[in-house]
Amino acid sequence: MEQYKQEFIDFMVDADVLKFGDFTLKSGRKSPFFMNAGAYVTGCQLRKLGEYYARAIHDHYGLDFDVLFGPAYKGIPLAVATAMAISELYGVDVRYCSNRKEVKDHGDTGILLGSSLKDGDRVVMIEDVTTSGKSIEETFPILMAQGNITVKGLMVSLNRMERGKGEKSALEEITELYGFKASAIVSMADVVEHLYNKECGGRIVIDDAIKSAIDVYYREYGVK
Repeated sequence: MEQYKQEFIDFMVDADVLKFGDFTLKSGRKSPFFMNAGAYVTGCQLRKLGEYYARAIHDHYGLDFDVLFGPAYKGIPLAVATAMAISELYGVDVRYCSNRKEVKDHGDTGILLGSSLKDGDRVVMIEDVTTSGKSIEETFPILMAQGNITVKGLMVSLNRMERGKGEKSALEEITELYGFKASAIVSMADVVEHLYNKECGGRIVIDDAIKSAIDVYYREYGVK
């Protein structure tokens, strides 16, 4: 596993973004782990987060694209931080764009925030995590309505590696439905490999009991 991926896993735990225990998800599933990107709240955290996303986007999609699109609301700071990191790390200037939840009818009008989109733009979408693909379902038509746009791919921070609406993972379903690649900085398999019975921040966050609970969860909800 690449060094930046190992560092990113530690970073999620240190920021209290990735937690282990007993959680009830929106889907109603009982999960032994939970990720909340809303816990990134400091300038230092956002700077580091943008760098991890930038490295992953570089590895998966290259930098031959024009716009980073972050679905509202959590995708907005992700797109901004990552666009800045791409500029700092690679010297490439990409625009950022997001959607508004409500169309603005005065001043800076329209459905988009940040850069406008035009024919020929190549877009990489960026999110925290996806379990059902609902935000993509809402925002993909908005992108397509702006003109002849090409979506090169989607980057999320964590692949939960569980079934979406059917038998495939949410990321696989997105690729199948929309025709673009969906990738993650790390997967839960990476997380378990890196953290199981190893210290992180002076404590073991995945011990035998948590590892067993994760295994049980994936026997029920994991992709085949």
